[in-house]
Amino acid sequence: MGNIKKSDGFELERLLVLPDYVIRDIEKHPLIAPFYVTDIGYFPRAKYHYRERNNGCDNHIVIYCAEGEGWIEINGAKLTIKPTMLIIIPKETPHRYGASEQTPWSIYWFHLGGTDVDQFIEGLGLKSNRSQLKFIEFVKFLEIFNNCFDFLSNRIYSHLHHIHVSQSIKYLLSIVSVTSELTNQDRKKEDYLDKAIHFMNENMNKSIKLDDVAKYSGLSKQHLTHLFKSETSYPPIDYFIRMKMQRAAQTLDLTENSIKEIAVSLGIDDPYYFSRIFKKIMGTSPSQYRKIKKG
Repeated sequence: MGNIKKSDGFELERLLVLPDYVIRDIEKHPLIAPFYVTDIGYFPRAKYHYRERNNGCDNHIVIYCAEGEGWIEINGAKLTIKPTMLIIIPKETPHRYGASEQTPWSIYWFHLGGTDVDQFIEGLGLKSNRSQLKFIEFVKFLEIFNNCFDFLSNRIYSHLHHIHVSQSIKYLLSIVSVTSELTNQDRKKEDYLDKAIHFMNENMNKSIKLDDVAKYSGLSKQHLTHLFKSETSYPPIDYFIRMKMQRAAQTLDLTENSIKEIAVSLGIDDPYYFSRIFKKIMGTSPSQYRKIKKG
């Protein structure tokens, strides 16, 4: 059984390969020719998965491992691929890859062609890097991936659909690039900041203290204050008040609620105090803000 090797044909897989005549057609389109998807798929629990290209592939290959494990060998260097890892195999680069025998991977993958792909990937700093996606980033990845797969499956001949997919994949890779540049220390800062802001969002209708935010975040008050000032330019409670005023502005735009009702919904019992804070931060009173035409 150990000699079995499969390039595809996995249960519940999703696979789409553009015919050559479709590729020849989209290569003539000025908006698609610089960057397009030629192949896209999802292989769940891909037991015995194996591919070998001694001369490389004509296009760049993007592989994201959602679960399980596998390996990729590029120019003789073998890398172990674990869950949350994304890697790009450059075009025309000899490579082999396969699933772990014990815990075969589930992978999302696509091939990229076009005159600008190499420059785009290099510009994002992704040409020779392995990136890891946090859960929230994977959720976004999955949403974009499924959207692109469905678009191509439903209208393989549509130039508009190919343009949409091209721009969507660019956006997806830009997310990967931004997050992969973060150091471990940067990621810890982001996690603490995200946790604190989540707490603020969940308590928008209350009055909270610095002690409350610090305790929920797992940081000292001093450390939390330093983090907020360095990342947002505002101390935590000042930032929280600005979040309240932004929420108030949205409510003024989208509802007919009275100023008093909006103030109370944000944990502020005194509408006059609310109006003073709103004007200080937003530059105009709530009633004047509501009259401004937007959009």
